[in-house]
Amino acid sequence: MKARYRAKEIVAKLRIVEELAANGRRISECVQEIGVTEVTYYRWRNRYGDIESDQAERLVELEAEIAQLRRAVSDLTLDKLILLEATTMATLSPERRSAYVKQAKAVLGVSERRACLALGQHRSTQRKIQARLSLAAGSSS
Repeated sequence: MKARYRAKEIVAKLRIVEELAANGRRISECVQEIGVTEVTYYRWRNRYGDIESDQAERLVELEAEIAQLRRAVSDLTLDKLILLEATTMATLSPERRSAYVKQAKAVLGVSERRACLALGQHRSTQRKIQARLSLAAGSSS
């Protein structure tokens, strides 16, 4: 079974190998003594060679956080694509999109530009529909 080492343990093992190698022993012997393969040793040395154990722990934490943020961004991008697909279907009229833009502006407090971009409505179309609706409301009074 494959052993999983923490970053602090890896840094400690790298330091042991460095000390043994400084005393004139070959790297292959030193690596056998810490219980890993040479490939693993060189991979660890490339990744953790010049950092301290507390920095190694922080590096691992940051890499996990970056992976989590990448997943979140990918999920949000997928959600956005789904919403764009739903709002740009042929059955969704510009008037309906205009209503969605107005609702997004009111509920979310976003600009007209941002709402139009997210909902696939051109801003000039949005303004023409608003002008037409305000004219219709003015002439019916």
